[in-house]
Amino acid sequence: MLDAGKYRKFPAPDYAARRWPSQSITKAPIWCSVDLRDGNQALVEPMSVDEKLRLFRLLCDLGIKEIEVGFPAASATEREFVRKLADDGLVPEDVYIQVLTQCREEQVAETFASIAGLRKVIFHIYNPTSVLQREVVFGKSKEEVKQIAVNAAKQVRALADTLDGEIILEYSPESFSGTEPEYAAEVCNAVLEVWEPCAERRAIINLPETVELNTPNVYADQIEWVADRLIAREFVTVSVHTHNDRGTGIASAELALLAGAQRVEGTLFGNGERTGNMDLITLAYNLYAVGIDPGLALSDIDKIMESYEELVKMPISPRHPYAGRFAFTAFSGGHQDAISKGFQAMAKDPSGEWKVPYLLIDPADIGRTYETVVRINSQSGKGGVAYVLKNYYGFNLPKEMHKEFANRVQRFAETLGSELTREDIFGVFRSEYLERKKPLHFLRCSIDDRTDTEELFTTHAHLWYNYRGKDAEMDCYGNGPIDAVKKGLQQELGLDIRILDYTEHALNSGSEAQAAAYVRMLDNETGRTTFGVGISSNITRASIRAMFCAVNRLQGE
Repeated sequence: MLDAGKYRKFPAPDYAARRWPSQSITKAPIWCSVDLRDGNQALVEPMSVDEKLRLFRLLCDLGIKEIEVGFPAASATEREFVRKLADDGLVPEDVYIQVLTQCREEQVAETFASIAGLRKVIFHIYNPTSVLQREVVFGKSKEEVKQIAVNAAKQVRALADTLDGEIILEYSPESFSGTEPEYAAEVCNAVLEVWEPCAERRAIINLPETVELNTPNVYADQIEWVADRLIAREFVTVSVHTHNDRGTGIASAELALLAGAQRVEGTLFGNGERTGNMDLITLAYNLYAVGIDPGLALSDIDKIMESYEELVKMPISPRHPYAGRFAFTAFSGGHQDAISKGFQAMAKDPSGEWKVPYLLIDPADIGRTYETVVRINSQSGKGGVAYVLKNYYGFNLPKEMHKEFANRVQRFAETLGSELTREDIFGVFRSEYLERKKPLHFLRCSIDDRTDTEELFTTHAHLWYNYRGKDAEMDCYGNGPIDAVKKGLQQELGLDIRILDYTEHALNSGSEAQAAAYVRMLDNETGRTTFGVGISSNITRASIRAMFCAVNRLQGE
C-alpha cells in the first residue's frame, strides 16, 4: 500500500478577495522561450553550438521575441553560443536575448561580460526563496535570502550603465509556489526598489512554479496576490514559468494569465526538467481555438515537429495536444460519424465558423490534412469507412450500405490486428465489390430500344458473360436496362431476386469521367439482401456490373 501519510499539502493562501475567476483571456501574452536554457539543460545529450543556433533561428521564425539563450556562467559552450550571437550579428533587431544567472557576484560579472555587443538584453537573476530551500538547502534566514537578491540587483544596476544597448532586469524568486506570498512580495519589491522601474528602465518579475505543489487555482491566487502588491506596477511585467510535475503546467499558466500575468516562459512541446516545462505550442493553440490570435507562425506543425525532434533528439508523443499524429484522429465509430456530419454541415454553412464535433480546431489551419481525422481499426464504425471512401476515392456509398461495408472492414481489421490505412480500406472495397466476378462475370453488352410499340417491354439487352467458367450469352427484355437484366438473370440462371434500391453518381469530371452505380438486391428465397457496386465510363455498364456483383455476393462466392 502507498504511504500517503508521509506527505503534507503546501498551505494555500487565505485569499477571499480573488478576482481572477471572473476574468477572461482576451489577448496573447508576451512569449518567452527557454528552450535553449531550461530545455537544453534537461536533455540527455545537450545541443552543440550549431544545434542551438538552428533552434534559435526556428524560434525567431516562429515569431518569439524574447528568447533565453543560456546560462553563460555555467559552461564554455553556453558562453560560446552567446558570444556567437553577438559577434556574428545573428539576433534580429526586434528580438530580446535573455541570459540567466544565479544571484552570485562572480556569476553576474561573468554573465554581463558575455552580453557585450548585444542591443536588447533581458538580464535574468534568481535565487531560491521557498521555505524548503531556505531551511533545507541554504540554512539561511528570510533576511539573508532577501539580501542575496538585493545585492545582485545592485550589481546589475551598476553594470547596466556600461552596456551600449537596452537592458531589462528580470528577477525570479525561484520556487515561488513554495514561498509565502507575503515574503515573495517583500523580496520582489526589495529588488524593484534597487532597479527603480520607469518608462526607460523596465523590469520583469517572474513568479515561477518551479515545482507544482498545488492545484492551478492556488497558483493563480498567489500570482494575483503578489502582482497586486508590486511597486511601480505600470513599469513591471509579471511573468510566469510553470512546470508540469502534476500534469497541469498549461492550466497553471492559463489561470495565471487570468490573475494578471502578462508574460509566459516555456518551451516547444514542453521539453524541460523532470516532467517538463509549460508547452508554448499548446498554450498558443489553446488561444487560437477560442478566437485569439497567438501572434506566432504556427501554420505548419509538422515542419516545426521535424526540426524539434531532430535537434532535441526526443520524440513527440502521438497523443500530444494538437501536434501528435493522433491529435486529429477518431477511431470510435460514433466520433467518426459525428466528424463526417460536421464536415458536411460546414460545407453548407456560409458563416465559416468552425463547428465540427470532436475537433477543437481545423487541422488544415496547422498544416494537417483531413487524412489524419479518421483512422480505422477494429473499433471503428460505419461513418469512418464511408468518410474515407468518399473523401479520398470519390465513392459516396448509399447510407444503407455503410454498415454492410463497415462490418467487412472491421473483420479485416480484427484479422490484421492493427490500424488500417486508407489504402487498406480501399483494398477491402475493391475485393468485396469492384473485383467480385465469381461465379458470374459480366463481359459486355448491347442495349437498344424496341420500336415495336405493341410489345410489353421497350428495352432489349444482349449480354455476354461467363458463368462458373463457361462463356454464355443472353437476350433479355424489360422496362429499361436494369429491369431487362434482372429478368434475364431470373430466366437464364433461375434466380429469384428483386431490386430494392438503385443509386448512381459521377466519380470524377472530364473526358475520362467514370460513373459508380449501387444496387441493393434481395434474394426472395433466403431473405438475404446485399449491395453490389459497379464502375464504368458508361452508366449502363456500371449498373449491370453492380447487379452482377450483388448476385455474386448473394451466392457467397
